[in-house]
Amino acid sequence: MGTKKEDMRRHIRLHMESTLTSRDKVGVQDFVMLDAYTSESAFLDNLRKRFSQNLIYTYIGTLLVSVNPYQELGIYTLSQMELYEGVNFFELPPHLYAIADNAYRMMCSELNNHLILISGESGAGKTEASKKILQYLAMTCPMTDSLQIARDRLLLSNPVLEAFGNAKTLRNDNSSRFGKYMDIQFDFQGIPVGGHIISYLIEKSRVVYQNQGERNFHIFYQLLEGGDEELLAYLGLERDPRLYKYLSQGHGANESSMNDKNDWKTISNAFSVIDFTEHDLENLFGIIASVLHLGNICFGVNHQGCATIPVTREIKWIAKLLGFQPSVLLEALTHRKIEAQTEEVLCPLTLELSTFARDAMAKAVYGRTFTWLVNKINSSIVNKEFTKKTVIGLLDIYGFEVFDKNGFEQFCINYCNEKLQQLLIERTLKAEQAEYEMEGIEWEPIQYFNNKIICDLVEERHKGIISILDEECIRPGPATDLSFLQKLEEKVGKHAHFRTRKLADPMGRKRIGWMEFQLFHYAGEVTYCTKGFLEKNSDILYRHLKEVLCTSKNGILKECFLVAELENRRRSPTVGTQFKNSLSSLLEILISKEPSYIRCIKPNERKEPSELYKSLCPDTWPHWHGPPAEGVKRLVRYIGYKPEDYKLGRTKIFIRFSRTVFATEDAFELSKHQLAAKIQATYKACLERRVYVKKRQAAIKLETHWRGALARKEMKRRKWAVQVIRKFIKGFINRDKPLGPDNEEFVVFVRKKYILKLRYYVPKNVLDKNWLTPPGILENASYLLWKLCKRNLVRKYCRGLTAERKALMQQKAVTSTIFRGRKEGYAETLNQPFANSRLDEEDINPKVLQLINSEKIQYGIPVIKYDRQGFKARQRQLILTQKAAYVVELAKIKQKIEYSALKGVSTSNLRDGIVVIHVSPGVSKQKGDAILQCEHIFEVVTKLAMLVKKENMVNVVQGSLQFYISPGKEGTIVFDTGPEEQIYKDKNGQLTVVSAVSEEGSK
Repeated sequence: MGTKKEDMRRHIRLHMESTLTSRDKVGVQDFVMLDAYTSESAFLDNLRKRFSQNLIYTYIGTLLVSVNPYQELGIYTLSQMELYEGVNFFELPPHLYAIADNAYRMMCSELNNHLILISGESGAGKTEASKKILQYLAMTCPMTDSLQIARDRLLLSNPVLEAFGNAKTLRNDNSSRFGKYMDIQFDFQGIPVGGHIISYLIEKSRVVYQNQGERNFHIFYQLLEGGDEELLAYLGLERDPRLYKYLSQGHGANESSMNDKNDWKTISNAFSVIDFTEHDLENLFGIIASVLHLGNICFGVNHQGCATIPVTREIKWIAKLLGFQPSVLLEALTHRKIEAQTEEVLCPLTLELSTFARDAMAKAVYGRTFTWLVNKINSSIVNKEFTKKTVIGLLDIYGFEVFDKNGFEQFCINYCNEKLQQLLIERTLKAEQAEYEMEGIEWEPIQYFNNKIICDLVEERHKGIISILDEECIRPGPATDLSFLQKLEEKVGKHAHFRTRKLADPMGRKRIGWMEFQLFHYAGEVTYCTKGFLEKNSDILYRHLKEVLCTSKNGILKECFLVAELENRRRSPTVGTQFKNSLSSLLEILISKEPSYIRCIKPNERKEPSELYKSLCPDTWPHWHGPPAEGVKRLVRYIGYKPEDYKLGRTKIFIRFSRTVFATEDAFELSKHQLAAKIQATYKACLERRVYVKKRQAAIKLETHWRGALARKEMKRRKWAVQVIRKFIKGFINRDKPLGPDNEEFVVFVRKKYILKLRYYVPKNVLDKNWLTPPGILENASYLLWKLCKRNLVRKYCRGLTAERKALMQQKAVTSTIFRGRKEGYAETLNQPFANSRLDEEDINPKVLQLINSEKIQYGIPVIKYDRQGFKARQRQLILTQKAAYVVELAKIKQKIEYSALKGVSTSNLRDGIVVIHVSPGVSKQKGDAILQCEHIFEVVTKLAMLVKKENMVNVVQGSLQFYISPGKEGTIVFDTGPEEQIYKDKNGQLTVVSAVSEEGSK
């Protein structure tokens, strides 16, 4: 095994050496080795070369740069893990595994805590990188059988947290909408023994609103797509996510790139491994379903302008799943408790406030449930032994985000990224400074201090904005998002990295709205819309709703909403303050550990593989306002001149090599082509503008004349219409009077219109009740026409009936008298015609025919007869004649029941085919009641009742019936329902008949 690994490593080293000879094709694997290591264009060019060859990892010293490939590259196999295990950091090509292995080996050798900090914008691959590192540590670290469960729980905690905390955004299909810091705990032997997770600021607003093209958290779609029918029925849910308001706002519910069904299987397996009980899952899914039902609550408005809930279906489901009375929740969503001295007053809410209360409840329930979930996972993975442990921290936190509309969540996320960037700069440059001093090399601190100043300005600006936001949230008097923006302009307006529409220059104002402000981050400028800042920062949940949630019988909500919380009257810290404090705690954790850095880069906005973009803009075009010499310096630096290629004089530039001149000319030619294209585009636009203006003026003149002609024509038409309307109004007023000049035209018109319209409402058959409602003056005529039409339809129908059809209808009428509304399955037989017999003459044994040849057979059907003693099932035939019913076995008549001896017929109200023919006990030669089962029970009972000529002898029973066995001895048949049909003798000696539950029965 060792020889095989050495051969593989030797092959990798040879490959690396051959790669050095083709650096122009695939670039260098460490940016420190670039000749132009300070050039942005050289950096991007090297990145592009490596990315084009699917080399997504590159070092900057010990920092790893990772470019998201958006495809599987086959570089995370078990053999790759074994290759990097225990190898010197720079011995193999750059890889995530090298970072993970280096951190693990340093932790084991130095016995101190380490940290892997993964940063980058949203969609750059941070979450996937953290999962690969966790997999590497789990697979390559030494392991014992007893700690296998801890390892599996660590690995499977990821899909559970992703399901509840990740969502599809415009930038990323699996974007983390919360911050996650995980400590992986190791014992003194380097064996992973447990872990602990800290979460930060889950984006609760996503629960109730998503931008266009985005989705809610994954768990909602996974539950609907993967949950079995029984679970969904218990939760009151349907599979289509478009039926739920909280899932359909972004129109991304049926996203083809997401496999929610497979993800559901993954988290279902994870739940079982992480030690979630059935009761935990029942409560958890009940909360998820309740959030969906909350979103579908529709509010109305009564005559006083107060909110109401006309349809309470969703309220009942929520109350059932969360365990409280529907009326209590209904009141809490439409009313608010106000304390007035010594008493509490219920104040009705407006439609807007009720909607706010509903959404606030959904956000609070989901947010606290997520915190419970993290704590539950921690209790499962944490190692509770008191022995000393070392840890490797893994930070996977939301990346820098810039959307078309950026709100409070993006402000907090980008603030967090600023702090992490500050930490990276300080620790990296300080480490570099210490190494320079140790080696006796003069340190140039200019770059460090420039970055330090920028980070300090960023810190000062963000703290100021959060403080102002908190002041606006808690100060007395009305506070709005606009007043918050005005306070920002007043307090932070002079900051170099802050700008609003009011403070911007004329060019900048075009890109900033009236309710927006702009911040200059390390990653670029971002424009934030202040709408919703105060509401999201306050995160208010009405006390009345808190009281309702505190009474919940749901086990999870009991832990999330404590009664003690109601006793605390102090205002809770704002979201901004909580986030700022938790971020400070996180930084303290990070500073206490030895760091390794991974910088993830997003290659394109379309999430496509094998595509990299770059953006370089010349500073000297189109206008240069500084000294000419400085402009030339910037120009040659942009073109890529080396110091030895040129020298600058007072008024001229001297170029040493011809290749430099050729490169300059090529660049100039390219620039000329680009400039010519711009001039052509501008000139063509000018010409088209002239043509457009000329056509527009002609169109306006033509439209003016045409509108005049139309107006005159309209005036004539209106005069005519006035005359007609007056005439018809007069006719309407006199419609009930005898025909005359005042009403004749109106009455004729009404008659004609009604007759013409009536042709579309003429009934097609006897049962069709369609008929056009007549005006008052034609009610009598309409009635006569309807009567005539009905008679014609009845006459036509009666003439078309055959004698056989009449007989069949008589039988169906008898069936309706006996069974309608009394036995299940009756409605399904209405359109099924009865047969004259279910047995042909050749189906009956000739000996039986001889025995009953004096009686004409009226009906026959195969049946199953059950013995009266042991209830053994036997195949028989039931034959009905004019005088008696015969139960036949092949050539024998097993029982003859004369109609005169017939006491009655019993059957159940369920779907079984059991019929009991009761005989009078006193009649001689009768063995007892006959217990039969047949397929066409409605047909059999109807035929028998008509032959006996006693429709009232049929008894439809519920639950059970008694039957006659022998003199003085009776038996019992019990009827019940279940998942499938069964007939068996129970332990009490009774015959039990179980019918399958139908949809009609379940309702």
